[in-house]
Amino acid sequence: MKITSKLRRRGLTLIEMTLAMSLGMTIAVMMLAMVNQQVAFLQLFSAQSFLTDEAPMVGMYVGKMAGKADRFRLHATLDDALAGRNPQLGESKFMVMNYRQPDGTVRASILAVETRNGRDVLNYYLVPTVGSIAAPQWSITKKATRVRFSVEEGILRMRLTGPAREQITYSGTMQQ
Repeated sequence: MKITSKLRRRGLTLIEMTLAMSLGMTIAVMMLAMVNQQVAFLQLFSAQSFLTDEAPMVGMYVGKMAGKADRFRLHATLDDALAGRNPQLGESKFMVMNYRQPDGTVRASILAVETRNGRDVLNYYLVPTVGSIAAPQWSITKKATRVRFSVEEGILRMRLTGPAREQITYSGTMQQ
């Protein structure tokens, strides 16, 4: 009589285990490559966000404000801008804009470039008729690394330098 014992097979063979591990590693490498590609895309997208999102809004705000002004002056310091002394045409950090009101009075506002944490912040100040300037009404941009105003051949120019060193120049003239 022949005795047969049933052997129960448990686990995987060496070939099956090698195949499963290599398949798992292949999937992991493909996932890592996809994550790396996504991170590179997001870095590229964020580097261009200044040009696509921030710069057009800055141009619109400054263009509307400067376009509605009756006159403007450029100054090197806030004190000069408030006192109306030492106007200049070259690179400036402060632009004073005067607006004639319906009752005949004149109101002024200031676009001020202030440096904070190594970046230029372009702030809008409404000049009060009485008292002194306190805090800015709002910030037009905080992402630019450098902002300067100048007048070249009678044309007002505002130059912005973005975080990736891209340069944008806005130009405009006064409406007559």
